[in-house]
Amino acid sequence: MPATETGPDATTHAPDRTPDPRPAPEPAARLARILLLLAITAAAFNLRPAVASFGPLLDQVRTSLHMSPVIAGVLTALPSLCFALLGLCAPALARRIGPSATVAAGMGAIALGLAARAFAPDSAVFLLLSALALAGIAVSNVLMPVLVKRYFPDRVGPVTGLYSMALAVGTSAAAALAVPLTDSLGGGWRVGLGIWSLVAVVALLLWLARLAVARRAPEPLAAPAAGAAPARMRVSRSRTAWALTLFFGFQATAAYTIMGWLPQIFQDAGISATESGVLLAVTMLVSAPLAFVIPTYAARRPNQSPIVVALAACGLTAYAGLAFAPAAAPWLWAVLAGLSGCAFPLALTMIGLRSRSAEGVARLSAFCQGLGYLVSVPGPVLIGVLYQREHGWYAPLGLLTVLLLAQLVAGCRAARPGQVEDEV
Repeated sequence: MPATETGPDATTHAPDRTPDPRPAPEPAARLARILLLLAITAAAFNLRPAVASFGPLLDQVRTSLHMSPVIAGVLTALPSLCFALLGLCAPALARRIGPSATVAAGMGAIALGLAARAFAPDSAVFLLLSALALAGIAVSNVLMPVLVKRYFPDRVGPVTGLYSMALAVGTSAAAALAVPLTDSLGGGWRVGLGIWSLVAVVALLLWLARLAVARRAPEPLAAPAAGAAPARMRVSRSRTAWALTLFFGFQATAAYTIMGWLPQIFQDAGISATESGVLLAVTMLVSAPLAFVIPTYAARRPNQSPIVVALAACGLTAYAGLAFAPAAAPWLWAVLAGLSGCAFPLALTMIGLRSRSAEGVARLSAFCQGLGYLVSVPGPVLIGVLYQREHGWYAPLGLLTVLLLAQLVAGCRAARPGQVEDEV
């Protein structure tokens, strides 16, 4: 959806974390730093095209593979499921082979999954190969912010901003170019989806080069974060933690539903596939600059409820427009849906504000994101079921409206001042 989903930094014993006791030559160290920055940027660009390029071509894929709307709904829910389950494996994998090598493996999985699913003969194989690509995205989601903190401790803000912008640009580019690339290359949806594997190959090569250079010039590590959470802190006992989890889960439901189904909504209203893809790109891109503004503004307020309400109002207006007059002002509905998607950076900001220690934030983040993504899994599937049954968008958008109202309630509860430590 437009911004990053991260887990706790649990890679403190990774094989590639131990710095070389010998001082590295300055040019080699500079090269390693620049190469790592390029690798992080390239990887971030690849974290959403597997999902965003699918939406504009959904109708073609369904027709070609005889895919039911229910299976299409499963595909739109698959990212959340993979991010929730496979992302949890990332810290253990990183401890075994190193975070950089794990991200490199993730880029390889993305490249292989995207290339192979272009040749999928049926829905089941397409689903399986999509899961392979999403597994690579899941582990990279968790570990790349860790690498930013480790290797750019003096530039966390700018590098994180670059990472977030690259992710947003990759999402928007995939959504906007999926149909034009398919048409210009004349290969049907298989070429339109498979072409993104080449971008993942570029990222994989950069990460392999980074690993080779790092053997000669390992970067210095960041200092350990100060502060510690209580030894027996149980986040699950906190009402704020549960409210944050629901807020995160409902916003993820909306994000992946919009990413997967918005082009279909516009196409059913008579808008061309090309313009539908551009509209999805607008939805993804409009939230990028606000991903920098909202966290700063939210951190200055003791209570973030007004922001929660404003974003929900944008979403409710977008859903009403999409339900009753999708072709009347499609660009307005796309922009409002994108603004509503800014609930993601707000959720991450509130996770950081609701705990007073670094370790507490890590535990709260793992709890909210892990369970939150699981909460988001049924939504897109139900949207597909309702669309198949109703052959229209009133019921699906009605469900999204109900979930957005629940998101509003949970978000206002989570936005109250206070720390989780005081509740547990």
